[in-house]
Amino acid sequence: MSTAPLLALDPAGLRMRLSDPDSLPRDRPSPEDDLDRVARTGGVVVPAAVLVPLVMRPEPTVLLTLRSARLKSHSGQVSFPGGRMEAGETPEEAALREAEEEVGLDRSLPELVGRLPSLLTGTGFSVTPVVALLRPPFALRPEPGEVEEPFEYPLARLLDPAAPERRRQEFRGRVREFWVWPHDRHYIWGATASMLVTLAAVLRGEGP
Repeated sequence: MSTAPLLALDPAGLRMRLSDPDSLPRDRPSPEDDLDRVARTGGVVVPAAVLVPLVMRPEPTVLLTLRSARLKSHSGQVSFPGGRMEAGETPEEAALREAEEEVGLDRSLPELVGRLPSLLTGTGFSVTPVVALLRPPFALRPEPGEVEEPFEYPLARLLDPAAPERRRQEFRGRVREFWVWPHDRHYIWGATASMLVTLAAVLRGEGP
């Protein structure tokens, strides 16, 4: 394993870097995009959380999921385990619960180390990414109605600043920009790709 992943996955260092999510470098939509997204949902913003598991293998990875084609929204897209928060839940509680429900990950296994900045999605969810260290061995039992396939993305590729590609596409009369991460089987874009860009910057030690 290279030195970079070892430094990136130091628990104490990660906790320190993630202690103030609002100060972190991020890839967020412009304020105009945020307003446009809220307007499209009638002003309703739904709190949600995802678990961002950094898997502590000899060659570390990030755990992602391919959402089931049976789902009504975001079907077939790559995401982190997660979903909307229930009344009274913290983002950490919601992320652990959803990961257990979606992929069968025992909620006692992830070591929580902090949060990334919240991100507003085009469907009106304000998503808080909760970062955790996950040490093998662990068993996954994906729920077929929600997850087609859990898979792991190499941390070495995530840490490469040249890996993600910035693309432009016209949508609803406006040109939008978004990130795409390289993968041989899956198209990693949208909110998940944006969170990965922020995570990569944090792991490289960029920003405050």
